[in-house]
Amino acid sequence: VEEAIPFAMVESKPSFMGGGQNEFSKWVGKNLVYPEIAKENGVQGKVILSFTLTAEGEITNIKVVRGIDPALDKEAVRVVSKSPKWEPGKQRDRAVKVQFIFPVHFQLR
Repeated sequence: VEEAIPFAMVESKPSFMGGGQNEFSKWVGKNLVYPEIAKENGVQGKVILSFTLTAEGEITNIKVVRGIDPALDKEAVRVVSKSPKWEPGKQRDRAVKVQFIFPVHFQLR
């Protein structure tokens, strides 16, 4: 069986809890735990992740595209990997894999 290449654009975008990427960003923000070592060192910024959303609505193949600090990179991957299932993207009324590039923001308050 050939492995399908994930889509970058689809007719019907994936949905997270009734919303899109904005809803997912809010969920990620609520579930992030700022690593103490990064707080102590005043490290903040944006970790860019790539991942695949399967036809079953699960996140797989998470990779750090651009990191800022090992502790923050690890936390971003941890939170995204705990994501609840999504409503998958569709192409010609069929659920398909979709590739995402997703920023995770770390900001000290």
